[in-house]
Amino acid sequence: MTQPWSPDSWRALPIQQQPVYPDAKRLNDVERTLAGFPPLVFAGEARELRRQFAEVTHGRAFLLQGGDCAESFAEFSAGKIRDTFKVLLQMAVVMTFAAGCPVVKVGRMAGQFAKPRSSGEETQDGVTLPAYRGDIVNGITFDEANRVPDPQRLLQAYHQATATLNLLRAFAQGGFADLHQVHKWNLDFIANSALAERYHQLADRIDETLAFMRACGLESAPQLKETSFFTAHEALLLNYEEAFVRRDSLTGDWYDCSAHMLWIGDRTRQPDGAHVEFLRGVNNPIGVKVGPTTSTEDLIRLIDTLNPNNDPGRLNLIVRMGANKVGDHLPRLIQAVQKEGRLVLWSSDPMHGNTIKASSGYKTRDFASVLSEVREFFQVHQAEGSYAGGIHIEMTGQNVTECIGGARPITEAGLCDRYHTHCDPRLNADQSLELAFMIAETLKQVRR
Repeated sequence: MTQPWSPDSWRALPIQQQPVYPDAKRLNDVERTLAGFPPLVFAGEARELRRQFAEVTHGRAFLLQGGDCAESFAEFSAGKIRDTFKVLLQMAVVMTFAAGCPVVKVGRMAGQFAKPRSSGEETQDGVTLPAYRGDIVNGITFDEANRVPDPQRLLQAYHQATATLNLLRAFAQGGFADLHQVHKWNLDFIANSALAERYHQLADRIDETLAFMRACGLESAPQLKETSFFTAHEALLLNYEEAFVRRDSLTGDWYDCSAHMLWIGDRTRQPDGAHVEFLRGVNNPIGVKVGPTTSTEDLIRLIDTLNPNNDPGRLNLIVRMGANKVGDHLPRLIQAVQKEGRLVLWSSDPMHGNTIKASSGYKTRDFASVLSEVREFFQVHQAEGSYAGGIHIEMTGQNVTECIGGARPITEAGLCDRYHTHCDPRLNADQSLELAFMIAETLKQVRR
């Protein structure tokens, strides 16, 4: 990538996973409209996340990234946003207090509307239609009218992202995240579980700590009453992303102001492709999904393209191997990165390599496999002398039955009870909290 970069330089390169819009003029009109809208996030916020990523890269913090597989237009509500935010707060406080480690919180929210697909078409009962690519592109209902890519959906995604960000900022800064409310973050449907009791015991210890600080006159710190919370999504639809590229008035640098962090998926990380070209030119912190097919040569090339200055806060390598495959593939990648002296944040995506089809026909994930991949991720990093810096999960605050297993086990037969995802299965609050306690114990041991 030696050519000069511009917000539209990606258009001259091969591109994967893009919908085919039937009306090019209508699409161009929508792109111009989006480009005239206010940004969703600001350059200074993205710079702050990059600073926090540097802390994680150096082993001084941990990254928690979670949220919807794909956000839905139909299920959009304040309650759904609140509950997911609440579970992420719970997970973060468990890790922070139990492991003594600052946690950087990033939500797959306010922009995670598009999904890559293994095939561009879907066939049901002999009828073939375009695949569902997320609500930002087309409708999930299997009929010809719904499956035609519609540019107006780009505008609806923007407005929903705006409302979501407004609510998230209010929750993070307006008192909802106050540590004095830590007991109230529990969700009703897990109130009687063993995990809830374990969480309440931890919350009691936090209350005691806050009471001690208050007695010492130390309770006025703003960190006790508010939190930093950032958003991220896969930069899949580059015409949407280009519309939000802005030049920062303070630094003169380019930022993609659709989210604080953007990532490149396993299907779009071609070193000479459009997605890498686009993201190399924006100064947001960037993620790249790393799978079992990633070669060491391609990985080093991607790192050098996306982070030529070797900035420790720039690049997040999101490892998605699958349980029992981490030990086969991750060590060679870590060794190559260490040999070349590259500074990257390593995080684990234990979801995408563990998708299976249940006997009932539902796409699901076995929670035991999710836990296993996370453990293997920590073990490999410890063996290689590197830092396992984060977790990247698909989860929700809703009481769904989409992933089998957990402390209150969901069976294959029970998947149909509350299976609501539009794409991939998500962890529910109970499973997410169980994962947080496991990570907290592991982090405590590693940091000792």
